[in-house]
This record gives sequence, structure tokens and C-alpha cells, in this order.
Amino acid sequence: MLGETVITRAELERAVEALARTIEADLEGRDPVFICVLKGAVYFFTALTQRIRHPMVVDFIQASSYGATTESSGTVTLIKDVTVDIAGKDVYVVEDIVDTGLTLADVVALLRARHPRSVQVVALLSKPSRRKVAVAVDFTGIEIEDRFVVGFGLDFAERFRNLPEIREFVSDGEATP
Repeated sequence: MLGETVITRAELERAVEALARTIEADLEGRDPVFICVLKGAVYFFTALTQRIRHPMVVDFIQASSYGATTESSGTVTLIKDVTVDIAGKDVYVVEDIVDTGLTLADVVALLRARHPRSVQVVALLSKPSRRKVAVAVDFTGIEIEDRFVVGFGLDFAERFRNLPEIREFVSDGEATP
């Protein structure tokens, strides 16, 4: 069930705007490819890339480690791969939340194997207390405590992505709410 609002819509807007300005300053002289990690990052990715006034290529990758639970399975499955050539490009991996780091570590390793000039990670939310593997997050919007949250792209069993704010989700033990 839905719990309290953790991050308001206005706070999300401010965080996205601040990230866009910081990243835009980093783009001088770069040939960027922004890669959205589906499905969770799609709302953040859209809001972020629309605010950046530097030419870019966009693409999508989808990996999963959750399924219909509130705990990572520890096994990452690649569902959709990128379709653009990233060799020699500056890649910005845009993620909704960095939790255990397992999914992100696998995605970054896959992308690095394709010889981009650089790979940087942009995360709307970061939960450092939950890390199981060390991953570099180059641009972080908001650091949060260890709570399972939904909204603005984040889900539980594919639900609640469409909430305009970030809310806590408290599982009642069921696979679906």
C-alpha cells in the first residue's frame, strides 16, 4: 500500500533542473549518447533530456533484477539492448534509482565493452546504504534513506510509475497491491 510522500513533485522538479544544469556544463566538447534504463527511468529521462540544450543521441536499455517483489533478486536480466553504436562516444546512463548497484554494474560493464570514450551515470535517486557492489554515480539528484519507493517511474509490480511524486510503498506481503 502507498505510504507517505517522500519527495514532492516540486522537489523532483528542482532536482531534475539542477542535474540538467550541472550535466549541461559537463557537455562542452562532448558527443553524448544518453541511455535511459527502462522502464523506471523513463519519466526522469524525459524530464532531464528536455532541459538539456546540447545536441545528443538518445537510446534505451532494459535490465531487471526485481520482478514483483520489493527485494532485488541479485540476478540481472537484459531485456532490451541499445541500438546505436556508442564506440568513441560519451555515454550518460540515466537511471531512476541506484539501490544495490547490481543492475547498474552489469549495464555499465556491458556498455564499457563497446568502447565508448566515457561512461557516466546519472541517477535521480541514490540509496548508498543498500549497495552490494561499488558503482560510481557521477550525477545524483537526491540521496534517500532505505525505503522502498514508487512514483515518477519507480514501480512495485509494474504499478504506481505514473504517480507525480515519490511515495513510500509498504508491502503487505502480496505480490500485487
